[in-house]
Amino acid sequence: MMKISAFAKVSGLSIKALRYYDELGLLKPAHVDEQSGYRYYAEEQLLTVKRIAAYKEQGFTLEQLKPFLEDNIRADAVRDKLSEKMKELQETVQSLQLQLDEVNSRLSHLEHIGTGDPAESIRTRKVPSQRVASLRDQVPRSQLCLLLDEVMKYAALQGEEEARQLIILWHDDGNENADVADIEVALPLSRDIPANGRVRVHVLPELESAASLIHHCDPYGYSCPVIPELKAWISSQGLVQSDREPIREMYLTSDKDIYGRKRPAELIIPLLGNAE
Repeated sequence: MMKISAFAKVSGLSIKALRYYDELGLLKPAHVDEQSGYRYYAEEQLLTVKRIAAYKEQGFTLEQLKPFLEDNIRADAVRDKLSEKMKELQETVQSLQLQLDEVNSRLSHLEHIGTGDPAESIRTRKVPSQRVASLRDQVPRSQLCLLLDEVMKYAALQGEEEARQLIILWHDDGNENADVADIEVALPLSRDIPANGRVRVHVLPELESAASLIHHCDPYGYSCPVIPELKAWISSQGLVQSDREPIREMYLTSDKDIYGRKRPAELIIPLLGNAE
């Protein structure tokens, strides 16, 4: 017989673990001194410790492995429990594989867009037309995220793949002082999908000339704070903003690809004239 401290050292288990095994009924001391309360273990109980360790290696929890230590467990009961564990582990493997695939997808997308932060820069460029599903409403700015969520969910129901980009069209010229904003949110489409009463499917027109500012956008904000900066640049360059099309802000990564507080975005203000 060995005291619990000696048995802990030989078995490789902590005294706390041995006491916990005792509480669960997995490994009770061979003898407990009634006067001192000391717990003593028999040498052959090391076999039980090894059996518990083996069951744990197979993925069984302490509660699940308890029946394996019973004296008269039947072979068919063992087979059933092993089959149950096999199914449980297969489901776990499938779930982990899905997680692995998702992480791999995030890595691949980061390599595609570049892992470095985009440098903030202003230029003029031509913006090609783009088929989109869009939703326009006059709502408090705080509801921007709700509009984005609504149009993304609708597109997903139509079988559209995960949105890599999102576009916000500020029909009120990005006026931050207005309590209610005239906002349109648009999701670029890879194929044609039907419209409904709320969501339009149409083509955002090409912009022959636009001022573009790559910046880091706070997706938790309700407006684009760099609009005044880009407007000031337009004025300084002797350019003129066009009022035929609304200001656009394009999120350059999907929601799943936001790491940190901000996401890269492109602010686009239509201009009169041709792009350089």
